[in-house]
Amino acid sequence: MQQTLLIIVLAPLFAAIMAGLAGRVIGRAGAHTVTIAGVALSCGLSLYVLKQILVDGIPVYNEALYTWLISDGIRMEVGFLVDQLSALMMCVVTFVSLCVHVYTIGYMKDDPGYQRFFAYISLFTFSMLMLVMSNNFLQLFFGWEAVGLVSYLLIGFWFTRPSAIFANMKAFLVNRVGDFGFVLGIAGIAYLTNSLDYVTVFEQANVIATRTFEILPGEQWQAITVICICLFIGAMGKSAQVPLHVWLPDSMEGPTPISALIHAATMVTAGIFMVARMSPLFELSETALSFVLVIGATTAFFMGLLGLVNNDIKRVVAYSTLSQLGYMTVALGASAYGAAIFHLMTHAFFKALLFLAAGSVIIAMHHEQDMRKMGGLKKYLPITYWTSLIGSLALIGFPGFSGFFSKDALIEAVHESTTWGHTYAYWCVLLGVFVTAFYSFRLVFMTFHGPERFSTDGHGHDAAHDDHAHDAKAAGHADHAHDSHGHDAHGHDAHADEHAHDDHGHGGHSGPPHESPWVVTLPLILLAIPSIFIGWFTIGPVLFGGYFGDAIYVTEHHDVLAEIAHEFHGPAQFVLHGFQGAPLYLAFAGVALAWFLYIKRPDLPPVIADKFAAIYKVLANKFYFDEFNQKVFAGGSRALGSLLWRIGDEKVIDGLLVNGSARLVGWFSGKVRQVQTGYLYTYAFTMIIGLAVFLLWFVLAR
Repeated sequence: MQQTLLIIVLAPLFAAIMAGLAGRVIGRAGAHTVTIAGVALSCGLSLYVLKQILVDGIPVYNEALYTWLISDGIRMEVGFLVDQLSALMMCVVTFVSLCVHVYTIGYMKDDPGYQRFFAYISLFTFSMLMLVMSNNFLQLFFGWEAVGLVSYLLIGFWFTRPSAIFANMKAFLVNRVGDFGFVLGIAGIAYLTNSLDYVTVFEQANVIATRTFEILPGEQWQAITVICICLFIGAMGKSAQVPLHVWLPDSMEGPTPISALIHAATMVTAGIFMVARMSPLFELSETALSFVLVIGATTAFFMGLLGLVNNDIKRVVAYSTLSQLGYMTVALGASAYGAAIFHLMTHAFFKALLFLAAGSVIIAMHHEQDMRKMGGLKKYLPITYWTSLIGSLALIGFPGFSGFFSKDALIEAVHESTTWGHTYAYWCVLLGVFVTAFYSFRLVFMTFHGPERFSTDGHGHDAAHDDHAHDAKAAGHADHAHDSHGHDAHGHDAHADEHAHDDHGHGGHSGPPHESPWVVTLPLILLAIPSIFIGWFTIGPVLFGGYFGDAIYVTEHHDVLAEIAHEFHGPAQFVLHGFQGAPLYLAFAGVALAWFLYIKRPDLPPVIADKFAAIYKVLANKFYFDEFNQKVFAGGSRALGSLLWRIGDEKVIDGLLVNGSARLVGWFSGKVRQVQTGYLYTYAFTMIIGLAVFLLWFVLAR
């Protein structure tokens, strides 16, 4: 088993090193061959490990492979913990990554950074595998920071574009805020348990629950609550929960394949996985669970609203990711950890599918990303259309699709929860179903149906068909509508020879759109299959069959999935039961409204936007989170730094300590210098005065 696990982890790392350091030697074909082979090997062996756990019943593997150092009794090691939870995550990560690797051959084929991109995404896979397979907090933190580093490199992959540099720096800084809390949580664990090993820490969880921290003088805080909230703050950064969500939409500045990998299987899922892994700790703090529940519910509903007004095809899918991560977080707060991981798994397939399908559309539209300049693409892109439709149906929870099983189970779990804030959370996830269905099919209808709002004669976009031309004016700004596709010559324009860009990256179309090559459509088909069927085969064992075993711990009074299990009688019955609940009809209502507004009456959206201009402006400005961060946090930090520089540096350090001490020494030296007259009688007089003072002191001292 140890050799197998080492190959799973090291194969993508070896491939990344080969593509990155020897890319010029092995060439483009060599770079994608070695990285795809490495990830394919990891995927195959991950499936083999999962089969061993499920079918062969091998025991959980938990071994330290290498001891880095021992400090004050704390062992810092590299080791693997492979149980039902990590095995499932390994399969999801490697399968989605494999599809993205294959897709990248077609999407990035003319990019000058081809080998570098393959090195990065293979390194991303290695980093995520190290994270999910770790058996200690040190290795967890290594993987945690490694995925953050590689995401920084990939979001800013087109590093000559200012918007890409701004986006990757934004992601880096926001995640540093979350990681500060994460480090504090790990430090608290090490302080109380003198260990970084999962098993040792979990065995002492009840002891941690009895301890307190005096954070403020005279105020005792439960140690378990402080630690769990600190750990979750780290998850808020990685998994983009309010208010640390602001980096995720801007991550669209990276190429589409990395958008799929970040949003589906790697970075953003790390926080969800971490909280599920830490369930023995979170279960002992009601306050921490409530905090997780409320933050997740707020993210699920309010971030979904932003997808209603955005016109960038990739950003709409990105806001969908934000909302769905909120759903997973809500499940964690409701102690339905299994439901959160189940939704993470199903979501990985259909969200990767939606991003890659969006990329296929972008290729066909010569790297145009504004949905207002699309329409009628169904007949040109049949494979992309049907796979995108499958992904959208799975996302909205259409009966029988994978998203239906995971989302409905999650909503039912929240409904059964008694954790404080569960009522607010339930209404957020329930109303979020309608919002999700509306923006998902708004994307489908604007992109693939209706009149063609693009030109095939090379003269650009027909403004007469732009029924949303008022949007930027109503919003007060363009809401980055062109950030994602206002590329310079070093960005998407690397594809200029193939796609006939104009100088602004929005170029006229040299001909009608056409379906993408097989290296693009094959991953779409491979991802569409589990998006339809995976829920049928997995809902029973994963949610209600005790699949996770001891990998996830839930106290008896929090076990909401056990309550739902009493009414579960198979996937078919679960589908039929869905027709009795509100979520299904809310989803149908969202689809119907999207059809009415964007197919039947496309003249109404501008009227509605004008009528509710204030609300539209708030949504288009993303609740002003960016402005608040830039003016309050960034601006406040600069103002504070300037104040400290003027007072501390200029006045105190330079003025008082450095220049002041120099002036004092100069003044004193000037006075002393006056004593040195060069006359003998002056020195004799000084000596007599000194002797008199000494004698006086001697007499008085006696």
